[in-house]
Amino acid sequence: MNRLTTPWGECGLTRFPEHPRETLRAWDSADEYVLRYLAGTEGPRAGQDTGPGADPGPGPDAAPDLSGAVVVVGDRWGALTTALAAARRGSATTGPLVQITDSYLTQQATLANLRRDGAAADEVRLLSARDTPPERIDVLVIRVPRSLAQLEDQLHRLAPGVCPDTLVVGTGRVTEIHTSTLKLFDQLLGPTTTSLAVRKARLIHTSPAQGRVRAPSPWPHSYALPDGLGTVSGRTVVNHAGIFCAERLDIGTRFLLHHLPHREGAEHVVDLGCGNGVVGTAMALANPEARVTFIDESFSAVASAEATFRKNVDAGTEAAFVLGDVLSDIPAESVDLVLNNPPFHTHQSTTDATAWRMFGGSRAALRPGGELWVIGNRHLGYHTKLKRLFGNCEVVTSDPKFVILRSVKN
Repeated sequence: MNRLTTPWGECGLTRFPEHPRETLRAWDSADEYVLRYLAGTEGPRAGQDTGPGADPGPGPDAAPDLSGAVVVVGDRWGALTTALAAARRGSATTGPLVQITDSYLTQQATLANLRRDGAAADEVRLLSARDTPPERIDVLVIRVPRSLAQLEDQLHRLAPGVCPDTLVVGTGRVTEIHTSTLKLFDQLLGPTTTSLAVRKARLIHTSPAQGRVRAPSPWPHSYALPDGLGTVSGRTVVNHAGIFCAERLDIGTRFLLHHLPHREGAEHVVDLGCGNGVVGTAMALANPEARVTFIDESFSAVASAEATFRKNVDAGTEAAFVLGDVLSDIPAESVDLVLNNPPFHTHQSTTDATAWRMFGGSRAALRPGGELWVIGNRHLGYHTKLKRLFGNCEVVTSDPKFVILRSVKN
């Protein structure tokens, strides 16, 4: 656990799941920057990019009023939410503090960090990216996501609750804020400017405009799969914003679909890290007797997987759609086959921690003789990890970029 010093005191923060040897912090300089701004200790800096008619926001002597409806979007591990809960504690409030996230892990980290900081159970409302935002927002804090599509979807959802007097401030690392980012804020909310960089972070300031005409949100987005992909050839995939490769089928999944295992009988198959669910749907179509469970930590991914599945299978076909931390909610030795394309980054950090947890969780969930199939970039060296966990690992097939590995639980 590390301690974040905020204008309202210190708070101990961890990521989720908490690991005693975790080296990555639960916040970064972008979080610190926006918290100083919201406390009134750091206003617009000299040389700030201020466009015509833009409101640069309050200066150092004019701390924003945080007593109304405060909405925090895209908080990575609950650092912003925990700090703002402390800022409002003990003062009269007229509106809720709301966190909106697409991540189950973020929600769990936030709950743990709030409890550690002494927050009451009703201090914060936790909403998912699929929930309806509050009808009125007085202060809107947005941690810019990696996905421009996710930001677009969020701003479309938030816009009805933003009023002319709403304080809108975004934050992110300089590598996360681009011209396209600012253009979205400008198009969907109002005139937008950005600050100078401070410790490789920037702030985004938006002055909400009344009567702004917005095109309908393009999300969710659907497309037809190409031919040559077995049971899902020509099928429709449904994608909510923010999931991996939401606008097209990624080449890794395409490669896996060409080489899926042929299974028969009433087996329990898990599509782990399911994304839009196309892999699990392909298995269900190939083996109608199989019971398929789709698992992801993204609310939007689970929603996409269910929509894709329902779009392509016969009505009444059963499947499970699980939002959670890898296979922690799956009974031990209850699964026959796990299919997995693990991520190798968490936000801006490259790490194999998630892959390790996915592989370890798969081993616990598999029955003796059950199989884990993994696809990944060749350079990631997953075969070494799988051999350590399972005692075996074979290459099913490979090409110059990807490799499909198979491990069996003995």
